[in-house]
Amino acid sequence: MTFRTLVLLLATVAAGLQAGTYYVWACGVMPGLARADDKTFVTALNHMNAAIVNPVFMLTFLGAPLLAGVALVVGPGRGWITAGLVLAVLTFLITVAGNVPLNDALTRAGSAHPGAAREAFESAWVRWNVARTVTSTGALAALGWAALRA
Repeated sequence: MTFRTLVLLLATVAAGLQAGTYYVWACGVMPGLARADDKTFVTALNHMNAAIVNPVFMLTFLGAPLLAGVALVVGPGRGWITAGLVLAVLTFLITVAGNVPLNDALTRAGSAHPGAAREAFESAWVRWNVARTVTSTGALAALGWAALRA
């Protein structure tokens, strides 16, 4: 296996793990929490948001765009790799500019007024999550296609 193939494979796996993470949130976690009362919703999300910032998640969160960038530099087949890189970067930006500020606001709101905190958070966060689910799945598809053609 060449270095280029290895990097492209790792970029594809990282994008796939991200897409799967966001997909599970979109299809299971948030619909499940939608059934919870406000206090449970806010408490559970604050715990999950704290737990997700860990080395394993950060490896894929940062790794997907970085590895796609390296794959673009080290090899041919740039069209699909470029698409994968752009989508991986968009996923990163959506998370940093959309989801993380909402997570931080929910944490700051605490549990004093869970109904108001939830109202300010839920629908906007779900929209941003669906957007990054789409972009990360697109990154997976583009990088996977590039890997198949490598």
